Amino acid sequence: MINVLVWNENRHEQKNEKVRAVYPDGIHGVIADFLKEEEFKIKTATLDEAEHGLSDAVLQKTDVLIWWGHLAHGEVKDSVIEKVKQRVLDGMGLIVLHSGHFSKIFKALMGTTCDLKWRESDEKERIWIVDPSHPIAEGLGEYIELEKEEMYGEHFDIPAPDELVMVSWFEGGEVFRSGCTYRRGKGKIFYFRPGHETYPTYYHKDVQQVIKNAVKWAMQANLPTPVYGNAKPLEKINVKREGVER
Repeated sequence: MINVLVWNENRHEQKNEKVRAVYPDGIHGVIADFLKEEEFKIKTATLDEAEHGLSDAVLQKTDVLIWWGHLAHGEVKDSVIEKVKQRVLDGMGLIVLHSGHFSKIFKALMGTTCDLKWRESDEKERIWIVDPSHPIAEGLGEYIELEKEEMYGEHFDIPAPDELVMVSWFEGGEVFRSGCTYRRGKGKIFYFRPGHETYPTYYHKDVQQVIKNAVKWAMQANLPTPVYGNAKPLEKINVKREGVER
């Protein structure tokens, strides 16, 4: 069983009636509900909990962390981000959604600004599956079409993805690398673009399928632990220097 923690800053839902109407139980609540359809063990956490709901004990029991944030990236404590980053390096999977591109944890792992163009104009988004052989694309067609979404456009200031799974096209003409994978240390990372808070994107069955697939892909089990530092030779080393055998 995969232990999944769905983290959401949960601020829009408290401040904006329009968002609350779309996600009355929070964005994290909707994501947790559809993930329960799989054989996952689901927990949720939000910004205003103690340690943002990301204590050492919780993180150690988390196989895959899903992250959604927007308004309050700066309120996430650096000490908590360092713990999350270390868990990723140690093998915890991380799925970053939509405006989480500007989160401290994503920027720390990418090493870039993660900036982009954006526009809110109720535009159609067509997410093309450019790597249909990838596990994250399992069960999908050629593309996912969303009637209304926020536009994100290139240039997206991220490192070149290890794998580019999806590319979005928007009604206004822009394109965007919307499904990107990375490996950092022993951990797998997936960035998935759609999910603006005023649209019912996380109710879309194909979007749900992508996130379910990403959880399975990001799960790591029984990974060997690298050994670092000074190492004794496994075999006898015979080196002749200046006539002296050692």
